[in-house]
Amino acid sequence: MAPSKPTRITNRIRVLRFGHDEMTQAQLAERIGVTRQTVIAIEQGRYSPSLEVAFQIAQVFGVPLDEVFQYPDGSTGQ
Repeated sequence: MAPSKPTRITNRIRVLRFGHDEMTQAQLAERIGVTRQTVIAIEQGRYSPSLEVAFQIAQVFGVPLDEVFQYPDGSTGQ
């Protein structure tokens, strides 16, 4: 994982984990095939997952992608 600046993408992974029988970061990591450290970095907004990993996370929780990840739209006054 290359060093990167913090992402503007926010996520609800922690909330979703707790809503799914308090799933641990390690359990989520195992289900999507990444390390626990990667899950921590994604959850804390320090790392943006690949599109494939993002979809896998949404699939684990059974929700659409945009219920896991949000990106500020930057528009004003709609």
